[in-house]
Amino acid sequence: MPARLLPDRILLPLIVACALFMENLDSTVLATALPTIARDFGISPINLKLALTSYLLTIAVFIPASGWVADRFGARTVFRVAIVLFTLGSICCGLSNSIEEIVAYRILQGLGGAMMVPVGRLVILRSVQKSELVGALAWLTVPALIGPVVGPPLGGFITTYFDWRWIFWINVPIGILGLFLATLYIPDIRGEERVPFDYPGFVLSSFGIAGFVTGSTSLGLNLMPLPYVLALLLGGGGLLVAYVVYSRRLANPILDLSLFAIPSFRASVIGGLLFRIGIGAMPFLLPLMLQLGYGLTPFQSGSITFVSAIGAIAMKFVAPPLLRRFGFRSVLIANSFIAAIFIGMPAAFDIGTPLHLITALLFIGGFFRSLQFTSANALSFADVPQARMSRATSLTSVFQQLAMSIGVSVGAIALELSLAGTDGTIEVGTFHPAFIAIGLISMSSAIFFMRMPRNAGEEMAGRKLKPKPLAPDPVTAMRERA
Repeated sequence: MPARLLPDRILLPLIVACALFMENLDSTVLATALPTIARDFGISPINLKLALTSYLLTIAVFIPASGWVADRFGARTVFRVAIVLFTLGSICCGLSNSIEEIVAYRILQGLGGAMMVPVGRLVILRSVQKSELVGALAWLTVPALIGPVVGPPLGGFITTYFDWRWIFWINVPIGILGLFLATLYIPDIRGEERVPFDYPGFVLSSFGIAGFVTGSTSLGLNLMPLPYVLALLLGGGGLLVAYVVYSRRLANPILDLSLFAIPSFRASVIGGLLFRIGIGAMPFLLPLMLQLGYGLTPFQSGSITFVSAIGAIAMKFVAPPLLRRFGFRSVLIANSFIAAIFIGMPAAFDIGTPLHLITALLFIGGFFRSLQFTSANALSFADVPQARMSRATSLTSVFQQLAMSIGVSVGAIALELSLAGTDGTIEVGTFHPAFIAIGLISMSSAIFFMRMPRNAGEEMAGRKLKPKPLAPDPVTAMRERA
């Protein structure tokens, strides 16, 4: 293996960040170009929503299997195959000439996306010391937040000045770079023991998650009739309940719910779920408010929201010393309130609010959201044994996927309710109730962080004190001096 120019705590997260950035950028860029693609295909843009939902569904179906596949075939092999599948799917999407083709190739992309990020995160967790993990995971937070805010202006720029097919082909150089670096530097990590694949659990969990994600994403967006949406929610929820009952009887279930017995894991995942609902709603609500309320173009609104990503980059230098000084529990509790206030802050904006003030507040908010995102991510794995890391990555990825889809639904429903009492005119004030709602939901995550032990994640935060050496035995000391 060639000599490393950077330590593993920086190099490995940057390699995984290539995949994470590519995945996060892809969906947001595509959403901007849907009307143009639909016009080329001669169909309604609503029908082309299948290109978005088919991708999300595929990810939801295959994420539960990611940990087992990595343990069985090796993390490096699976990570490289995932990048190849995603990049190949991107090329084929760019060559598509019908809705059937683009949906089929989006499924191929989703298969790669379901494996890339969970397996990449697993590599970091098993290769970096716990005391350095916060800084390592901070590098992953940046592309996760940059993708959604860069996507709309980039998609608008490409669609306006180039061919829409380039929104898929921009993934190719990123994919090639990620594949090259993964081949050189990603270690070939495998599970310590072979366990059989849980086929019944895979069916119950995957289709349960798929149904629930599809239903929750469609709720409030008028993508399908309400009875269909409710059927998906109830059917998906029923399968997930069945999985919970089934998994208790199994030694090695595909999603190991017994991990919730670990206090730090339980608090970070459930608290993180509530906080991420706000993060999931922001990329949906904020561009709409800037474009429909303030009359900005997609490129102008994207340029303003991009500053939150700059705040996220600044955070990665602050998170490790902050956690070392105050610990996970104190930081997560205090920052739950601070970050939630900035998530709900647009509720205080009106048509006379200066755009430079909005930009400054979004920059500060991006910093605190990123701090919460990084801290909760790291804490999820603070007390998980190495042998169970692959199961932990699968389970946390599932909850993150659920949180983002629920966030879009909460934002859309709040917006619909706000419009219900009006003549349908959308203005800045129309968005205020939605921002208040997602701010309060994100703030409620503090309840779960308050229930954590005070010393949660001390080793990972770098606060674990070394035991003092025992005082020497007086008789032994005298003999040594003699």
